[in-house]
Amino acid sequence: MTLRLPDCDVVVLGAGAAGLMAAARLAATGLSVTVLEARARIGGRIWTHSGAGLAGPVELGAEFIHGHGATTFDLLRSAGVAAVETTGDRWTLRDGRLTPRESLFDEVHRVMAQVDELAEEDLSVEEFLTRYAQDRSLEAARTYARMMVEGFDAADPARASVRAIAQEWSGDGVGSGQFRPQTGYAALMAHLLSALEAAGSRLKLQSTVQWVDWSGANVDVGGISPVGPFRLAARRLLVTLPISILQLAESDPGAVRFTPPLTEKQSALSGLIMGAVLKVILHFRSAFWEELDDGRYRDGGFFHAPAAPFPTLWSTLPLHAPVLIAWLGGPRAQRLAFSGDSTLFEHALTSVEAVFGSASGVRRELTAAYVHDWQSDPHARGAYSYVAVGGSGAAAALSEPLRDRLFIAGEAANPDEMGTVDAALQSGARAAERMLATLHR
Repeated sequence: MTLRLPDCDVVVLGAGAAGLMAAARLAATGLSVTVLEARARIGGRIWTHSGAGLAGPVELGAEFIHGHGATTFDLLRSAGVAAVETTGDRWTLRDGRLTPRESLFDEVHRVMAQVDELAEEDLSVEEFLTRYAQDRSLEAARTYARMMVEGFDAADPARASVRAIAQEWSGDGVGSGQFRPQTGYAALMAHLLSALEAAGSRLKLQSTVQWVDWSGANVDVGGISPVGPFRLAARRLLVTLPISILQLAESDPGAVRFTPPLTEKQSALSGLIMGAVLKVILHFRSAFWEELDDGRYRDGGFFHAPAAPFPTLWSTLPLHAPVLIAWLGGPRAQRLAFSGDSTLFEHALTSVEAVFGSASGVRRELTAAYVHDWQSDPHARGAYSYVAVGGSGAAAALSEPLRDRLFIAGEAANPDEMGTVDAALQSGARAAERMLATLHR
């Protein structure tokens, strides 16, 4: 027997940052909103873990605020949550020894500035960098650029659009400050949910949408929940599912069947790629690295070991806590995905030993480890998106409403910035405004 849920003004698919932002904005105007979420929790690719014995929140997903995104900082103020700017020195492992890492961002900007002179419509980052292979003075800048494409953008240099990367790196999000929500991103998601519920709308967890029929005057939605099949109807639909889900073939497990199909969005979806990230949080008895070499690394914020399985480690500075985060993005993360938690923990520990030496007692000091493989997560199938070669304008095209009835939002559907929580929040707010305009008409 199919459970018939109450009809509403708007159905939102997904209780991540974009979905909750849009739902809260819509509900505040008096509209009835139902948010359907397949997981047993809110947040989507935000997942904050906290508990006894932890010095602070552990972010299994999104962690940083890149730059000074107005949407995020407005939400922080509304939620009463402080933003803490990250601090710390940067170190790189060279010839078996940690050395202070000089900033190469100015040199990278000098290389990427040449993108404006390209005769071609677009190139991959790798093709573009190869053109400068003969200039040995730029070798370090090219290496740094590849590292950033993989680590920062979670992208494959052979597939990523160099025009999109150059545009992104010239914006506010790169090289202009990096922050964390003091109590974790979960506090912002909880604040949005409280606003949604206070306005009389509702959230349905563990409700996996399987089909959408938007062929009529309204939108019909159906799926499965722990109590069995369900369905409901609404005047408008907002889809905030990751592009990795929207890119599935209709017959693939986990796909949502749209009637009519989202044919008009296929070109936009083909211009976007879901990037891969693996992140392991390691909790130790003490911040042992702060005592090594007479306290040389006490103010160490980031440690880079390019040849290690996890080439980037960072601490929780300015909070001095016994925690290191191991990070791997791009093609190497994709190859290591699905290998299991124990394998990922071992690779992360090996990387810490590569940076600080096995004599530092890394394994003896370890008390807990946390990981979530977003690639193997059926509701995410990756970390965050980037633009493929020739995919200029894909995010903007994806965000355009269909028949003023079906709307799409999320970090991949934000024309100004992709891949961040701020992008998702912006996209959700924009979709809500557009939807309200159609309802008023």
